[in-house]
Amino acid sequence: MSSTSRPGHRRPIVAAAAIAATLVLTATACQSGDDGKTDAQAKPSAKPSSTEDLGIPKELPKDLPSSLKDLEKWRNGEWKNWDRDQWVREGSDFVNPYIKDHWKPGRMDKAEDNGKRVPADVESASGASATGPEPRAVKARNVKTPYTRNAAPAGKVFMDTPKGPMVCSGTVVKDPRNPGKSNLVATAGHCVHSGRSGGWLRNIMFVPAYNNRGLSPAQVQSAQPQDVAPYGQWWGEWAQTSDYWIQKGAQSGGGGAQQDFAVLHVRPERPAGKSLEETVGAAVKINFRAPRTERFSGLSSYGYPAAPPYDGAKMYSCTDKPGRLTIDPSEPALYRIGCTMTGGSSGGGWFMKGKGGKAELVSVNSIGPQPATWLAGPRLGPTAKNVFDGISKKYAGKN
Repeated sequence: MSSTSRPGHRRPIVAAAAIAATLVLTATACQSGDDGKTDAQAKPSAKPSSTEDLGIPKELPKDLPSSLKDLEKWRNGEWKNWDRDQWVREGSDFVNPYIKDHWKPGRMDKAEDNGKRVPADVESASGASATGPEPRAVKARNVKTPYTRNAAPAGKVFMDTPKGPMVCSGTVVKDPRNPGKSNLVATAGHCVHSGRSGGWLRNIMFVPAYNNRGLSPAQVQSAQPQDVAPYGQWWGEWAQTSDYWIQKGAQSGGGGAQQDFAVLHVRPERPAGKSLEETVGAAVKINFRAPRTERFSGLSSYGYPAAPPYDGAKMYSCTDKPGRLTIDPSEPALYRIGCTMTGGSSGGGWFMKGKGGKAELVSVNSIGPQPATWLAGPRLGPTAKNVFDGISKKYAGKN
């Protein structure tokens, strides 16, 4: 997320009385969109085959493993081939074969933030009528540890890119087609797909409640597995994002940010018969009919910022009353809050107080400036719901 030179200001975090109870994502607690869009990415067409247990669909692009022999090559490093002409791009072409012990603590520690750059004139480029005033900075606060008690559904998303291992954030979300047994994770589109300049990223993996006790990076390297990944590692079996992001997503300029949303279907590295939701003990409902900015007293964003001055080891959050930011006038405005979290927090959830005081996810971190003073995330409406429904229907009753 990153690059404007606007000075940061300080504003106290919104008094959280109205939302604090909502935004504690505990393991025990767990309208009207105007998108007008119905096009999400192409619906998955691959059918399971005899290699289903390896995460390999029957129909594959030519540069991906189609046999056990090819899979061994993939595991031994063939996945590093990022030939531009063969980069898997289309929505129905996603594949993510499991590689045992690929994401060890040392590799996870090397993962850099998968952020996007924002132009210094992002507000003037979008027009004053479509964009509210730039928010003053809100200092990100440490989430209380252990995360298994205070933010169990939140975690880190790891992925390999042509530039090396990178990291984002994500949230365990409810799946109405597999009630109580969801294996779905909400994150940003740019955390799974490079947008118009590339294709699907590789070796995508989710760790809920990563670094449960909030250890330093040095301590994480020698920590017990239960402290680094208290609920284990969950490999991305399928990913879904919007056609808008695939066609317009950009690493700079904010292109595609207004539909920068994705959902992962994951499975455990070591199968134990339980779903992600059952293992974590909680999942968050996605609200695809969240109100406009002026109706919120505050929203809270969670994530693992990895770009300086942060190191990616700990979870932080910001709470602020949202404003709006528009880059493409044909799309719904982004939510925007003051926040000092940096890249690495990309994909982390934005939460509002829903029915019964429970947290509901209404957005994910997409873009922000450098130095970090604010974050913006897409307003989830019909397009995002199509993304979600596509992957939910694919695995309906199959968990």
